Amino acid sequence: MERSSEERLCGRWRLACGLHSSGLREVLTWHLLKTIVMGQILSVLICGTAVSCQYLADAGVQTPVLQSFLSYALLLLVYTTVLSTHRGDRSIVQILKTKWWRYLLMGLADVEANYTVVKAYQLTTLTSIQLLDCFVIPVLMLMSWFLLKTRYRPLHFVAVTVCLLGVGAMVGADILAGRDQGSTSDVVLGDGLVLLSAVLYAVSNMCQEVTVKTLSRVEFLGMMGLFGTIISGIQLAALETRAVKELKWNFNISMLFALYALCMFALYSFMPVVVKMTSATAVNLSLLTADLFSLFCGIFLFHYKFSALYIVSFVVITIGFVMFNAIPTYSALPESGSIDGDLADPTAESSSDHLLPANAQRTEYVAVL
Repeated sequence: MERSSEERLCGRWRLACGLHSSGLREVLTWHLLKTIVMGQILSVLICGTAVSCQYLADAGVQTPVLQSFLSYALLLLVYTTVLSTHRGDRSIVQILKTKWWRYLLMGLADVEANYTVVKAYQLTTLTSIQLLDCFVIPVLMLMSWFLLKTRYRPLHFVAVTVCLLGVGAMVGADILAGRDQGSTSDVVLGDGLVLLSAVLYAVSNMCQEVTVKTLSRVEFLGMMGLFGTIISGIQLAALETRAVKELKWNFNISMLFALYALCMFALYSFMPVVVKMTSATAVNLSLLTADLFSLFCGIFLFHYKFSALYIVSFVVITIGFVMFNAIPTYSALPESGSIDGDLADPTAESSSDHLLPANAQRTEYVAVL
């Protein structure tokens, strides 16, 4: 009798945590492996932007708005052009008539998120930026809970904590290696800008998740290219006209700008595919390894000091990411029919985002608790 009671208690605990699978093979699926690999591809692309930015900074180039403008311009040339060929309710004219203000806010959030975090590097330390930038994850989870009706299991919160511990190991390694770089001219303002950028990234990522799961990837990228180009173009004219005129162009500088723009274009193009497979929160967890890839490149390119804590950090973050994606979340967000040729299979079931009607989602959540 006592054993039966313990089994029931264990069963309830497993259900509350979402541990429906008893075998490791049922958890480590091919879909989860694809999610892990694709998430790390995103991190490598961010690493490419970081390396190109470092070389540009070493060459005395400080034009972050110009770099962003080139990235948005590529999105405009490709995806906005494709979107302009659509007809009917999904034509670019109809989209601008009915939803222009939504995409304007989305583009504004994305452009200013990029700008504020770059500005923060001039005011505060690298350690502060690495730590405070993780604020995007709890903000995304909170927004998903209230806006998308996403319901997380206890194990999801444990997984996020594990990932953040991995970030802590990375920051500790930086401090031990003497890489606490950055300015201390106005730490309070700099830290505030990092937190602001995290909130803005969360807003942009949330808009991305809603758009790619309910509408289409091409619509998201086309509108991001259009409004991102307009907003960053205005900001470029207002803030960096003089800096651009003083640029001493040569082959190396041109290639670095091209590398940055192409990496950002690939990141923007590929990220919606991974978001549709998982969620914006899961993608941001996978991106925590981007700084580690940058550090690994820095060991060879910029002669950074190696630390075993970097390997520990990578393993811990990866374990946390696997934990988060192995257990399904529940959302009332409807699924897209994906008629525009999205790369993700619209009929494939996500390992981290089972989509249910709102009533069914609430019933499942109450039953679990």
